[in-house]
Amino acid sequence: MKKAFRYLLFLVIIAFVAYNSVYFKKLDEVNAGTDSFNGRKFATKFWTEKLEPALANAPEAAQLFDLLKANREQAFSRFGKSMSIGNIKYFLVKGTGKIQSVEENRIVILVRTRSGEKPVTIATEYIFGNAVRDASGQIDINDFANSSDLNAISAELNQIIRDKVLPPFLAKVKKGDEVTFSGAVELNQKYPDLVNIEIIPIRLGFNTSLETKPE
Repeated sequence: MKKAFRYLLFLVIIAFVAYNSVYFKKLDEVNAGTDSFNGRKFATKFWTEKLEPALANAPEAAQLFDLLKANREQAFSRFGKSMSIGNIKYFLVKGTGKIQSVEENRIVILVRTRSGEKPVTIATEYIFGNAVRDASGQIDINDFANSSDLNAISAELNQIIRDKVLPPFLAKVKKGDEVTFSGAVELNQKYPDLVNIEIIPIRLGFNTSLETKPE
């Protein structure tokens, strides 16, 4: 009898410890606890306080394209940015050009370089990736706890472009317009495609130098 009582008491103690050691939370409560980073707020502040000021020091498109052709290593070393080790680098760039065509998913601009007019694509539909986030070199990967926060920044910056940069420009632009642009370019340092350069726009405007940008 005493042996049975001791065994029962042992089971009660184990159950009590287990009850106080293990508890359950709703999935949305767990998510709320880990989702403290506000990507939209960070992206908005980064855009106005870091990204836009950095455009003032961006190389002219003609200068960058000429340098990429003449001395690729110097171009990547001088202007290329990246948060990680690898061949993918990002560039800020600004310039002027003439609209060659306005297409469904892109605009083609002719940029005047030393070797002549170079067609460059401005993306207008497929705005994604990390180019805008990384091209200024203003974000330090060590400042963030996980990759999800960094991905959220990219997504929110790209959404600003879709919502505020592109619509007012696309409503007016037409073939033959002289335009101004600033944006981000992604290139592979080992295998750069210098023929099909695509710019993710950050600012777009016309020859009046009045640019469309977020308020």
